Amino acid sequence: MASIWKNQLTLSIFGESHGLAIGMTIDGIPAGEVVDMERLQAFLNRRAPGRTPWSTPRKETDIPEFLSGLKDGKTTGAPITAIIRNENTRSKDYVNLKRVPRPGHADFTAEVKYGGHQDNAGGGHFSGRLTAPLCIAGGIILQILARRGITVGAHIASIGAVQDQCFDPVQIDKSMLEAIADKDFPVLDDAAGVTMQGEVETAKRELDSVGGTIECAAIGLPPGLGDPIFDGMENRIASLAFGIPAVKGIEFGAGFAVSTMRGSLHNDAFCLDDDRVKTRTNHHGGILGGITSAMPLLFRVAIKPTPSIGRVQESINLETREAAALEIEGRHDPCIVPRAVPCIEAAAALAIYDAILETEGRRPCN
Repeated sequence: MASIWKNQLTLSIFGESHGLAIGMTIDGIPAGEVVDMERLQAFLNRRAPGRTPWSTPRKETDIPEFLSGLKDGKTTGAPITAIIRNENTRSKDYVNLKRVPRPGHADFTAEVKYGGHQDNAGGGHFSGRLTAPLCIAGGIILQILARRGITVGAHIASIGAVQDQCFDPVQIDKSMLEAIADKDFPVLDDAAGVTMQGEVETAKRELDSVGGTIECAAIGLPPGLGDPIFDGMENRIASLAFGIPAVKGIEFGAGFAVSTMRGSLHNDAFCLDDDRVKTRTNHHGGILGGITSAMPLLFRVAIKPTPSIGRVQESINLETREAAALEIEGRHDPCIVPRAVPCIEAAAALAIYDAILETEGRRPCN
């Protein structure tokens, strides 16, 4: 069964980490939207493995093959289906994991749910490799949003205990977001980035892994996108962000810090700027009542450390029902955070464009 996200857009992601291919189908994008393939490939390259010292040595070209929905570089209005062929697999590294599940991974729960019939090589359809199709869909939509004056960008906010600078919650420049996207290691403070890379190298050397956080911003949004209660912008973004396997938490605006604030401090005072309603601060993260306020939309996600590590770990042999020591083979990221940055941008773009399509379909009559 494919993983499906559905509202105005319908996104289906399919395939397994070591299968012949992984892919996606997205339906609901109107006809006539231009897709720049070079720009899309550059976006996919930011997520692709085997390109930096801090990622898995598994090398994949991650070049999408479009089967439908595009003609002469434009969307046709039909569902867009694309696949990425898996080229560099080593399934033998995962044979033992059906009997002895990895701590922190889905090996055990997959065994329970699918009765041993799942493909566990490379994590099967639980693998972070399935974020590549997400980035195909998101990369297309980021181009559509850009033509509407909307820019989505993210940076590594932290790795381990090392912090990057934060976005200015009131004023975020488009050129800054574009400059971050051009970096191999997407941070605001390059000196902090060097220290973060040291954290990753230390974890790798110690046969361990390390997690972190990612901060994402969307600017140029109109007010009025989203809905109250179950269909708010927070809900839409969170539902897509949690489709990224490593994400374990999300917060918007001031996030969990609001629990320590008084209302007089947390409330963002309204003001006028060239007759546009704005707020002097942005603790609300650009969303009030589930609806965009036109201030920068800001959120952060927590990324867990990669569960596949080189250290010997305690587990259970599911066949003998006895304790077992597990030493994992294979090729794994010591830190997934840098490669997850474009995935978060893709998730945000999908949620925003979905809300735009919904709003345009039900504008009130004047």
